[in-house]
Amino acid sequence: MKNKSFYTYSFGCRVNQAEKEVIDREMQNQGFSLKSTSSDISIINTCAVTHKAEREAKQLIYKLKRDNPNGQIVVTGCSATYWNKNNLLKNLPIDLVVDNISKEFLVKILQKRVSQANSDLGGQNSLGIDKYLNSGRVLIKIQDGCQRFCSYCIVPYLRGTPKSERIKKLELKIDNYKGKVNEVVLTAINTEAFGFDTGEKFIDLINQIIKKTKITRISFGSIHPWSINNEFLDYYKKILPLKRLVNFFHIPIQSGSNKILNLMKRGYTREEMLEKLDKLHKINPFALIATDVIVGFLDESDKDFQDTYNFLEKSPISKFHIFRFSKRSNTAAFYLSKNLKEPSSAVKIKRAKLLADLGKKKFEVFLKKNVGRISTILFLNTEVDGYREALLDNQLPIYVGVTKPIQPGQLYVTKIIEYNKGRLFGKLL
Repeated sequence: MKNKSFYTYSFGCRVNQAEKEVIDREMQNQGFSLKSTSSDISIINTCAVTHKAEREAKQLIYKLKRDNPNGQIVVTGCSATYWNKNNLLKNLPIDLVVDNISKEFLVKILQKRVSQANSDLGGQNSLGIDKYLNSGRVLIKIQDGCQRFCSYCIVPYLRGTPKSERIKKLELKIDNYKGKVNEVVLTAINTEAFGFDTGEKFIDLINQIIKKTKITRISFGSIHPWSINNEFLDYYKKILPLKRLVNFFHIPIQSGSNKILNLMKRGYTREEMLEKLDKLHKINPFALIATDVIVGFLDESDKDFQDTYNFLEKSPISKFHIFRFSKRSNTAAFYLSKNLKEPSSAVKIKRAKLLADLGKKKFEVFLKKNVGRISTILFLNTEVDGYREALLDNQLPIYVGVTKPIQPGQLYVTKIIEYNKGRLFGKLL
């Protein structure tokens, strides 16, 4: 019999994306063939952060079953775990649920099911990382779980307490990609909790990757505000001349109102964050700082929103990811909502648009600021309007005209020569 085919789709955070990449590699190494939809097995890695993410996962499940009734649908991730815990699966056309605690065994579980069905996997077809990695970058999951229990967040209930990979194990894993990729993206549910269970430190991880591996670029999926402390800032300043760390910091601050930050149980103030962000910006004015912001949280008044707007306007943050508050069952915010008023959908939409407009202006200013700079770029496997797309040393996309074959993941030195209609253009040196 022919090899079984599979398809994967991942919603949500960079950790989910990293887990998807691992599933893809392991499935292929066990003889399954990767397809785009219409496959024997569809694996959906779900997200539960917002109702929208949960709804989109359900829509995809129904679509896959409608388009391919004989295909098997496997769900995993945070929504899948939530549905399983709360007996919400009976109306979904799902064949198998693998909750977060068992996700690392997903491929073994599937392999066993296929074997029990007497299906031929076609033998061990080890594709190796050469044939799978074609972007020059790889996501590496370093940590899972969270101990913070922010009032709006359901993730700690679904991911559990912090669990970190050992630094030595991560070194070996990253070293396996030597000569295959030029950038590793370290992903975590909460970077601040890295080493919470092992006694190791996030800075030590970065330091060991720099010392013990040949990977050229190290970047983060996101970094918790509490990780941006004086020790980290001093370390960043020290290693900046090495040009190994990608100068991109996605720091999910969520609000610029002290009242709302307190209700969210974030554990810091707007003043503390402004001080940290200003220090980071002074160390490297060309570091791209991004953030997540929630609008319309419980009891968010016009003044609270204005505090957030003013905070973002004043800060060196140049890129915003804006979310409208989505109340999740069994979180602290769910119970707070019985006593605190939630802004209307219309108010949330209005506030989100105001922040989006501000974000667009600030991002354009930051893009233009980069013109004239010389940077190493990492080529991607995409082309737009005849230009090859690449990433600068601060993760900004840049478009370069090339006259020779360049493989995804290759590094070149480029001068940024132009800003035009929301894009940066460069010239190879």
